[in-house]
Amino acid sequence: MNDTPPQTRIQARNRAVILDAALEVFAARGFRGATLDRIAQVAGLSKPNLLYYFRSKEALHLAILENLMELWLAPLRALDPEGEPRTQIMGYVRRKLEMSRDHARESRLFANEILQGAPRARPVLEGTLKALVDEKAELIAKWADEGRIAPVDPHHLIFSIWALTQHYADFEVQLHAIMGETDPFPAAEAWLERVFGAVLDPAAPPADRT
Repeated sequence: MNDTPPQTRIQARNRAVILDAALEVFAARGFRGATLDRIAQVAGLSKPNLLYYFRSKEALHLAILENLMELWLAPLRALDPEGEPRTQIMGYVRRKLEMSRDHARESRLFANEILQGAPRARPVLEGTLKALVDEKAELIAKWADEGRIAPVDPHHLIFSIWALTQHYADFEVQLHAIMGETDPFPAAEAWLERVFGAVLDPAAPPADRT
């Protein structure tokens, strides 16, 4: 039985404001560079008020990571064993690209955590994430064995999808430096469909899959 009283509307709003401000600061500065003072300033709340909701910087960062991992895992979980394989995988590519467009701060926060050695996310990476990736890799390998997609290394296919979609969030500054204010996502979606379409096409000559 949970004896914790339900949050009031104001408490729920304040918690959401703090989490959004913390996401902004952690994504920009990383865990080490972020401070509770700065997060409170961005949230428009006092530091004691912030500490009422989250007892430490570590607790706040963990709350964001927990929310982020659910967001991060959802597109891969959506791969349907009963669906058409190429449609399922290309849908995953599109969902990951949409995440880079709509959740760029979350992607950069996750990248910062990984670059620091994942001291707080490692249990999830080695547990939930690994189990899910292995499960979906087994599914992709089955589709390849059945001849429904081209022969691929399923783990490296997933890694490639991550790399080619998350780039648009994690290297956003570089993209804007090169492309100016041009929205890169429509062309990126078309390009990734072309790239992964060729990789997955069982009828394509081997040279088209390299």
